[in-house]
Amino acid sequence: MIVTFLLLSLTIIATIFLVRLIFAAHERGQLRPRPEAVALGAVTNFFDTLGIGSFAPTTAWIKLRGLVPDSFIPATLNTGHALPTVCQALIFIKLVEVDPLLMLGCIGAAVAGATLGVPLVQRLSVRSVQAVVGVALLVAAVLYAMTNVGLVPAGGNALGLGGWLFGLAIAAHFLLGALMAFGIGLYAPSLILLSLLGLNPTAAFPVMMGACAFLMPISATRFIVTPRIDLRIVLGLAIGGIPAVLLAAYVVRNLPLDALRWGVVVVVLYAAAVLLRAAWSGSRETGAGTAGETDEAVP
Repeated sequence: MIVTFLLLSLTIIATIFLVRLIFAAHERGQLRPRPEAVALGAVTNFFDTLGIGSFAPTTAWIKLRGLVPDSFIPATLNTGHALPTVCQALIFIKLVEVDPLLMLGCIGAAVAGATLGVPLVQRLSVRSVQAVVGVALLVAAVLYAMTNVGLVPAGGNALGLGGWLFGLAIAAHFLLGALMAFGIGLYAPSLILLSLLGLNPTAAFPVMMGACAFLMPISATRFIVTPRIDLRIVLGLAIGGIPAVLLAAYVVRNLPLDALRWGVVVVVLYAAAVLLRAAWSGSRETGAGTAGETDEAVP
């Protein structure tokens, strides 16, 4: 019953989001997706379906190519990857067994956290966004490296959590949902946390994918009406990402994921260094300015 409710609700939310996205893109004259974004969406969402994550690699490429200003990154990630993530969730919620109450609780907590996080991101200065996302990418790189060297826990055999473990999982996903609004991916920390608590890692997939699939369209409906977004990039990520998700979920079975993760580590570290350097340079320039000068947020 809970699984059916989640699948139906997710389908309705995604449909509403798609209509609003197309309407907003039409209003702005940005209905034509950028081909580079289509390719980027295909690659990142293919590996996202395998649990590698899409936020960090997408941020790295955006920084490398200068596709959008740094302050656009959180909105671009949450909005562009929303529909491909919905596809992932529909597949894994249906096919992978996990305690429905745990899944429902983590999804609800993540959505609540993201709802509180979006307004904060919109008010932050460009330098603050650069610093937050830069630190987040460093954390992501460490998590990827830990996975490669075997430091990430293998997890238990449980399909659900009880007592204080259940409460801890809910509280943690509230925080992870809030961090998603800053462009900080939920997959890696959610998978590691649930594995540490004893959940079967496979059972963590519908939980983490479901949480992102619900919170991303909901938070993205607020992002698409702000000036800090390029909907040509967003549409490209979505158009390239959806078929890539289906390919990864149903066709691919054996890939050298460890080698891929090491490649991600290198690219992500580069992006983190660029962002943090920009944030540090902006901080020094502001400090050298006239008295009373402040770093105002981009409207």
